[in-house]
Amino acid sequence: MSDLVPADTTEDIRTRGAGVSRQVAVLPVGSFEQHGPFLPLATDTLVACAVAREIAGAYPVHLLPPVTISCSHEHAAWPGTVSISSVTLHAVVLDIADSLRRSGVDALVVVNGHGGNYVLGNVVQESSARGERMALFPAPEDWEAARERAGVVTSLLTDMHAGEIETSILLHAHPEMLRPGYETSDFVADDRRHLLTLGMSGYTDSGVIGRASLGSAEKGKELLASLADSFGAYFSLLTSDG
Repeated sequence: MSDLVPADTTEDIRTRGAGVSRQVAVLPVGSFEQHGPFLPLATDTLVACAVAREIAGAYPVHLLPPVTISCSHEHAAWPGTVSISSVTLHAVVLDIADSLRRSGVDALVVVNGHGGNYVLGNVVQESSARGERMALFPAPEDWEAARERAGVVTSLLTDMHAGEIETSILLHAHPEMLRPGYETSDFVADDRRHLLTLGMSGYTDSGVIGRASLGSAEKGKELLASLADSFGAYFSLLTSDG
């Protein structure tokens, strides 16, 4: 699990930053919440870190360690889930961005691994309105492009939680973290209009909404490769002088 924590020294960061007009930091934000009986509580953190590492392998960015607990209130019915408030997450990301600017890194990309972190969109919008350089990645369009490239069968609507995409990424990046059972745990609940009121327990007994049985390491590899390609537009936007 050492790959969750970057091994850079301050000299590594200094050297990498010398080659770009503006330095860009990448902050993975995950969660600590139930992912059914076969994926770990840290799944969203593992996914966010896998995406961030793929980005760092392709672009000269300052890779940060992950935020591992976030807004998982919809999963509170299951043992092990831990959340912080949206106000706290908002403040943490802003504090990190402020600290980065003081050290000469004036652009931040938040790599979000948990769909319930709605507040991250507000953080980015408000920061951008103040003239600060910040982006949220991946966007739904980036996930859709990755889904198509990887041959993911399930739609983004159906593949909501512990489904084909998350299972595929972990099969590729952290196969040792999966428990038996993903092959037989498919459950679909496409109409989730009362999710904010009822939470996940209003729609699934197992904690799974998706088709994990369709996951594969090959799909996980292609998903990450596609996301790294999509990141190029974000990097160009944040490093431009316009």
